[in-house]
Amino acid sequence: MTHAPGKYADFEGLREQAVALRRAGYSLRQIRNELKIYNNDILNQLVKGEPPPAWTKRPNAKDDLREKARELRLQGWTYDRIQMELGCSKSSISLWVRDLPKPERRDPTEQAKLAARKRWEHELAVRDEKRQRTKAAAAQEISNVSDRDLFMVGVALYWAEGSKDKPYDRRENVLFVNSDPGVIKLYLAWLRLLGVERERLQYRVMIHMTADVEGAERYWADLVGVDVSRLQKTTIKKHNPKTVRKNVGDTYRGCLVIRVSKGADLYRRIEGWWTGLVSGVTTPPTSGKV
Repeated sequence: MTHAPGKYADFEGLREQAVALRRAGYSLRQIRNELKIYNNDILNQLVKGEPPPAWTKRPNAKDDLREKARELRLQGWTYDRIQMELGCSKSSISLWVRDLPKPERRDPTEQAKLAARKRWEHELAVRDEKRQRTKAAAAQEISNVSDRDLFMVGVALYWAEGSKDKPYDRRENVLFVNSDPGVIKLYLAWLRLLGVERERLQYRVMIHMTADVEGAERYWADLVGVDVSRLQKTTIKKHNPKTVRKNVGDTYRGCLVIRVSKGADLYRRIEGWWTGLVSGVTTPPTSGKV
């Protein structure tokens, strides 16, 4: 190997010193100043094969992306697919994975399907984010609920979901059935507003036989704040094999039936309130504004 003349002639001696300094944690600039080596090519030759100390490595914001890109490439992903997944440029991906083996070439139709699916997944995520923003904004529009608000909502809620008396079937019972825990909470708040004592409330679970019956009983008992022993005998619905049920999974807990004992007078008042509410409604303005 030919070395530079003069003070660089003792290359091996300088290399020993440079390596020792490198291993001691010196940066290239510190080694240059220590050994008075101002030729960058020779300086790099002196420390060749010696890794730089950790403190000289600047953090790279793309380190995580690089590792992920390499992982995906090893799984056989193409540049296009990695770009869609990570949102970085193809040039960066090429630089990061150029030492890895190329994946087997895929059928162009399969590539197109994968790309289309990825675009659709992105579109769904954008739509869901927009959906959540709309819901959050709407929730902010509801301030504190007054007793009057709760009273009117409760009347409408009962008339929509509660049992009703019929001329051909006189049943003046206050009976309410629902599967939505939020609806159940609101209904119970309405009954409290009306002054209905907790002792008059009777609870019963209705659920399909294939579900977790005991788990559902515990769930509804906890929701309404009573011991499971307070629940009446659960109504088990038999499964119809011809019916494809969609209300399945861990979140399915059937329905809760709430009955107010000695509720004939209360039922008549509810029906009267509903009649008054309907008769008090005026025709909405033609502008269609709320």
